[in-house]
Amino acid sequence: MTGPTLMGPMVTHVDAPRLTLGFDRFERLDLDRHRAVHGRLYEPRLSKLMAMADRVDLRGRGGAAFPFARKLRAVGRHVTAGGGIAVVVNAAEGEPGSSKDHVLLTRAPHLVLDGAVIAAHALESREIIIAVAGKGPAQRSIRAAIAERKLPVRLVELEERFISGESGAVVRAVNGEPAVPPGRKVRTADFGVGGRPTLLSNTETFAQLAVLTSLGVDLYAGVGTRAEPGTVLMTVGGSTVVETPTGTPLGTVLERCGTTPGQGVLVGGYHGGWLSPETAKHVPVSRAGLTAAGGTLGAGIVLPLSPGTCPLGEVTRITTYLAAESAGQCGPCRLGLPDVVRALNALADGSGGPEGVRRAASIGRGRGACSHPDGTARFALSAIEVFEQDLLVHEVRGGCGQPVRGFLPLPMVEGGDSRLAVDWTRCDGHGLCAHLVPEMIRLDRNGYPIVLDTAIPAWVEGNARRAVSMCPALALRLMTPNARTDRKN
Repeated sequence: MTGPTLMGPMVTHVDAPRLTLGFDRFERLDLDRHRAVHGRLYEPRLSKLMAMADRVDLRGRGGAAFPFARKLRAVGRHVTAGGGIAVVVNAAEGEPGSSKDHVLLTRAPHLVLDGAVIAAHALESREIIIAVAGKGPAQRSIRAAIAERKLPVRLVELEERFISGESGAVVRAVNGEPAVPPGRKVRTADFGVGGRPTLLSNTETFAQLAVLTSLGVDLYAGVGTRAEPGTVLMTVGGSTVVETPTGTPLGTVLERCGTTPGQGVLVGGYHGGWLSPETAKHVPVSRAGLTAAGGTLGAGIVLPLSPGTCPLGEVTRITTYLAAESAGQCGPCRLGLPDVVRALNALADGSGGPEGVRRAASIGRGRGACSHPDGTARFALSAIEVFEQDLLVHEVRGGCGQPVRGFLPLPMVEGGDSRLAVDWTRCDGHGLCAHLVPEMIRLDRNGYPIVLDTAIPAWVEGNARRAVSMCPALALRLMTPNARTDRKN
């Protein structure tokens, strides 16, 4: 195991490394070191590249696991049309708890560029774009690698948000639009950057493509399972990136990273699913294995929940964040996700039960403008199954007695974080606020507002300010993080 470096988190591996080869000797592989470790670049023709990706069933590593050969085939239909195909490396990695793409960009940037160049050569593309979040070490490293190779690669900086990595959001950002999902199904292979055919995939996917062409199909498939050969990069506990062959028991991966399953393990990130400690010890690391156990491989995020914190409180905290991170473009996000938060809050204080969460999570399922509402619902629903005993204690006692320590990672909030609050010495129960901001306010049986205790999402802020200004009794307040919020007894 290599310790944390100036370039990012701790990195380790199970069995022989591939993507992380050379990390034990070099903090960063510049061009000369990269060539010494990975050899010369091999650029097969499109037909050959598709056949190689097909034979090892190479899938996207950003979460959706779309077959890469199918992407190549879909975009490849436009090669002879002269439409100017674009190749986009999606390095958004907006989900808390994920660091694998950051590690690749900072420590093995030329491996990612190799994959992008291989794809661009096969598709006769002259445009490579890397969409990366933030101005930190990842952007500086990939910018330096581009300069080393004198490549005409364009860098696009993305806003660091949970939904910024959705493929449609990335294309919109590259096109100079807000980095939110488009709200409708768009085939990037036909209509992407500048309205042109675009091959878009995750950072690790391009690095895997480079390893595949370097090793060849037989060597690449020499590790892992027969159905899912090769290795995967996983981020464990938000602080350690580990490369492991598929099929390795998750318990082995956790042990290698110096941790245990704790109270339960979240696999696949905040759109993933929870596993019980016993299941987590033995489940194989693979798409099929994790899915069969009730989780998902997703983007390779593994978050064990340590003892000493309230599981339901942690789940509610993350669901609240996810509700605020939505684009607010459809009913399941605008109204459905806040209802899931309300149901979880009721469950936590003993005034509600698991059925309330199931009911709130099921409304609008499959009807969202993107996968965000369904993914958030899956996260909450799996939690009420795995943490059943904790929920029973909350139902009976109104709490489990454990604090919420914030073990599940969330991004740092810079400013903002304004909330709505009610001055109960003034409120007369007019109900106008619930009409203007239904996402944040519901009325109780007596017509008084119940305010969702969460930060106001950007897409609600205008209506929230309007509700404050129009309150007949001047009872609704917009509170900043440093202000004291009065609460109804």
